[in-house]
Amino acid sequence: MIPLRDSIPASRTPVVTWALVAACSVAFLLQLGDDQGQLIEQYGMVPARVFDPQASHVMRDLVNHRGGYHRLMPAAVPDWLTLLTCTFLHGGWLHFLGNMWFLWIFGDNVEDRFGRLRFLCFYLGCGVAASLAHLLTSQQSGVPTIGASGAIAGVMGAYLFLYPHSRVEMLFIWGFFVDVIVLPAPFFLGYWFLLQLVQGMVELGGRGGGVAWWAHIGGFAVGAAVAALLKNRMRPAPETIVLTRRRHSWSSRR
Repeated sequence: MIPLRDSIPASRTPVVTWALVAACSVAFLLQLGDDQGQLIEQYGMVPARVFDPQASHVMRDLVNHRGGYHRLMPAAVPDWLTLLTCTFLHGGWLHFLGNMWFLWIFGDNVEDRFGRLRFLCFYLGCGVAASLAHLLTSQQSGVPTIGASGAIAGVMGAYLFLYPHSRVEMLFIWGFFVDVIVLPAPFFLGYWFLLQLVQGMVELGGRGGGVAWWAHIGGFAVGAAVAALLKNRMRPAPETIVLTRRRHSWSSRR
């Protein structure tokens, strides 16, 4: 299920959301010219290196797919700062485009309620919290962790609490069956979080893959908690729009 749009129009230009998409885009363009994956090693968050910056760890060369091992480069910033810098890097086109699309769909509405400066602090804080969740659940890992997914999960968690009556138009794909459906936002976001939680528990059982599930879980939980605490201090929510499924058009609620 791919979200296409939601039923909450932003009441002002989402400057910070656009700036975050731009920053991640610039970082990704730099990565495209980095054949050796040095940016990932230098600015990605490596749990084992954070706990022991002086140690020399090995990692599988996932960037160039040579299948061998090589010594991990030292971080270009203090290792604790990689908990933040890693959130601006991505592992490929699908990873990058998927994250930016989710930020585009949900970020403007959350920024609308938080206010620009507070939203920026909130987003970066969720990113660090997500990195910390992965750090604590994968302490011995020598593989760099990258991606804005944890920070964006925080935005999605906040959206869940700030717009409980919102609806989301989804592109639903099941094999050769493709349709556009409209779902309550809490259903979609709750379903998404449940998937992360299940995969996270599988990972703790030693059968996980290459996805930082606990970063998603941690980011979502922190985002939801912050929104729940600050909800009554935020700007009023804008008028909800009704999404009409049959003609896929907008109509005002009266």
